[in-house]
Amino acid sequence: MLESYKPTWMVEAIYQITPAQLEAHGIKAVLTDLDNTLIAWDNPDGTAELLAWLKEMSAAKIPVVVVSNNKSSRVARAVKLFELDYVSRAMKPFSAGIKHAQRTLELPKEQIVMIGDQIMTDIRGANAAGIRSILVQPIVDTDNWNTRINRFFERRVMTYLLKKHPDMIWKRGL
Repeated sequence: MLESYKPTWMVEAIYQITPAQLEAHGIKAVLTDLDNTLIAWDNPDGTAELLAWLKEMSAAKIPVVVVSNNKSSRVARAVKLFELDYVSRAMKPFSAGIKHAQRTLELPKEQIVMIGDQIMTDIRGANAAGIRSILVQPIVDTDNWNTRINRFFERRVMTYLLKKHPDMIWKRGL
């Protein structure tokens, strides 16, 4: 059962993932969580590093779609500056929001990857949808109150997964 929380890859930060790495794995689109993956949960304006990464993805014609459990008004406000498509109220760890984004992109699931900082929602949701996943380290060490609950359980699941899969290590790219 805990295998459903295992990411395909573990990369230190979303900004370390390049178009060339994605293309080498046949990935043509990126789904990403919002808070603590793309932007710090308490800083909706993002960073210069984020803007450069998004520009790099755009230049490579790799669409980036935010898939977030947040309400629409919160996600819309956060991604407006970046002009990204999004799915709000995605209900991760269930697959509905991820599958909705896949249908919108009109790509087979083999050509899509989900990037997120939580195994309990992002990675579990990607696995439920049959989409490869990349676990990234949270951008900041603090979390919203509801995410702190997930982090408690996540530490236990990660301990199990790391013991069972010693190849699960943080890398600087795919």
